[in-house]
Amino acid sequence: MKKMNKTAFMGDKHFYGSTVVGERGQLVILKEARSYFGIKPGDKLIVLGKAGHGILLIKSDNIRELAKAILRDIG
Repeated sequence: MKKMNKTAFMGDKHFYGSTVVGERGQLVILKEARSYFGIKPGDKLIVLGKAGHGILLIKSDNIRELAKAILRDIG
């Protein structure tokens, strides 16, 4: 049986743990997730969401690739 690392979950999807929203609405992105996705201090993140489902954070540098994928899927 293949041993999974502590964050692996269903192929390329991962679970990194949980975080808490602070009094000022801030949250901490766990170190393992920041490292995996290359998120560094000062990076700009876009926040997307769907009611009843949750939110998605994406680096603004990657938004062009996301837009292309969305347009490909709906086209």
